Amino acid sequence: MSATRTAVAMSRSRSQVLEAIRQANGVTRGELHRLIGLSRSAVADAVQGLIEARLVVEELPPPRGKGAGAGRPAAVLRPSADSGLVVGLDFGHSHIAAGIADTAGTVLGERRRALDVDHRPRDAFDAVTALVLELLVEDGRTIDDVRTVAAGLPAPLDLRTGRPHSHPVLAGWAGLDPAAELAARLGRPVALANDADLGALGELRYGAARGLRDFVYVKVSAGLGASLILDREVHRGANGLAGEIGHIRLSERGGLLCRCGNRGCLETVLSTNVMETRFRELASSDTDPVFPLRSCAADPEIATYLREAGRTLGRALADLCNWVNPQAVVVGGVFGTAGQAAAHAVREGMLRFAAPIEGAGVEVHTGELGLRAELMGAVAAAGRKARANTG
Repeated sequence: MSATRTAVAMSRSRSQVLEAIRQANGVTRGELHRLIGLSRSAVADAVQGLIEARLVVEELPPPRGKGAGAGRPAAVLRPSADSGLVVGLDFGHSHIAAGIADTAGTVLGERRRALDVDHRPRDAFDAVTALVLELLVEDGRTIDDVRTVAAGLPAPLDLRTGRPHSHPVLAGWAGLDPAAELAARLGRPVALANDADLGALGELRYGAARGLRDFVYVKVSAGLGASLILDREVHRGANGLAGEIGHIRLSERGGLLCRCGNRGCLETVLSTNVMETRFRELASSDTDPVFPLRSCAADPEIATYLREAGRTLGRALADLCNWVNPQAVVVGGVFGTAGQAAAHAVREGMLRFAAPIEGAGVEVHTGELGLRAELMGAVAAAGRKARANTG
């Protein structure tokens, strides 16, 4: 193996080990070997490098009492405490959110505010900057304490330019460079990502996908998108367009006009706007169409609609499960707030249209983080970047 390939392999092993230590927040070397499948020598080399880089500390557990058995207890590896901060930002179509955390991923504060992001991008940049500064002041910090910033956008990103693809989803952002706009306001480079990808990372780090290696995250809110996680990493596709399932056409003819220009897309039957309209049509006069959805799903007509919508989503996901054979599907966004009723409906649709073996092996969960998943994913992505820069 060449020196370059060896260095790349060592760096990858170190990243795997660091991520496993951070996820467990207390793990022995032997447990690492079993957990991630690396050889004992590879684990030892990676751990030594992380200790030398001050990213990891190795601590002896407290002494055991009499009768606890012979032998010295194994030392426990933990992520190092770090005085620096990371910032996560989430831009929805109608909201902004910001969060700060330490580099180990402990969230120190977060803020969310309603705003017309689609048509007022510069107002959104100013407002999210103000939220970050408020959070820093509350924690007794300044922008000088921030090491990395990551932000999610509700649009596919061009991997070559880092900007949103030319797309009707964020038409009001045409010609803007969001990373540069935010960096100019915050004084720090900003890494951009698709919001569904960050929702997946949020559930992987803090929520329903902890312990999974291969899964599909689906965000159903004002838009509809998905993220494919393979071996705990986001698969973005050749041009950054992987996961745009909202524009799968459900029928060759007819259907409502979608903002992409086609008719009958999945997004035209399953999105926040569609749900709100249907709820007002279906609900009894004393039922308010509010979110989380479980708060209004007691209405029989709404419950029936949610079940039908979930089955439709499951049908769209069935082919994806046939292709990639994930461990699980995690349903997030507004639709995920319906709880287990949503999960059961999606699974029904998948089992009907997926190949029997593939469909039967896929678990379906609703996200544990609710509408915070994308923000928590941005925090997790910023933390990853901070640790990579240090290592």
